[in-house]
Amino acid sequence: MSFLPIFAVYFIIWWITLFAVLPLGMRSQDDEGDVTLGTVGSAPARMRMGRVLILTTLVSAVIYGVWFAVSSYFGISLASLPRIVPDFR
Repeated sequence: MSFLPIFAVYFIIWWITLFAVLPLGMRSQDDEGDVTLGTVGSAPARMRMGRVLILTTLVSAVIYGVWFAVSSYFGISLASLPRIVPDFR
């Protein structure tokens, strides 16, 4: 497999994982009891973007590793999944 498909699959996994990891450990301004004027209470009190990016990278690397092992060693790919949409030919 060349570099571009590897990067594309990893980027898609990373992007989806980002939105799953983003709310982990987030404390809102309501939770902290200190709502800044002009913001909603559900806004993050402290945004730790560096921690979120590192955690996203680690989790997506594990997910990509599992996907790569399954597709390389067992031969299971997206083409192996059953067709959901009927073929109208």
